[in-house]
Amino acid sequence: MVPKNRWREVAQAARDAGFEMLVDETVVDYLGKRPVRFELVAGLLSLRHNLRVRLRASVPEDDMNVDSLVPVYPGANFYEREAYDMFGLTFEGHPDLTRILLPDEWEGHPLRKDYGVGSVPIQFKSSPEAS
Repeated sequence: MVPKNRWREVAQAARDAGFEMLVDETVVDYLGKRPVRFELVAGLLSLRHNLRVRLRASVPEDDMNVDSLVPVYPGANFYEREAYDMFGLTFEGHPDLTRILLPDEWEGHPLRKDYGVGSVPIQFKSSPEAS
């Protein structure tokens, strides 16, 4: 586990140590399962050393701001935009933190476990009327 206030610093140290590739950066929502709701996860790869490392940081719901990894790994750009779009995490220093999958006017973050799934009534043949 990495303290979230040292997220970029630890990633930079990993890069300096030979982890030249960011494989993935994503978020896990532990609503009701852990004291700290969100976990930010980054997978790093060293081709030179044939090693992988996973960085994890707890992100509390009342402070969802984390330093962006884009200055260290430019490939973090789209991963962080997706994390912003789907979970609402914000990344300090990101060059273009805007929605990537949903329209700009979309409200909420659909991969949060407390996001309403909504419903669309479907009328099947030979069944009572849907409501």
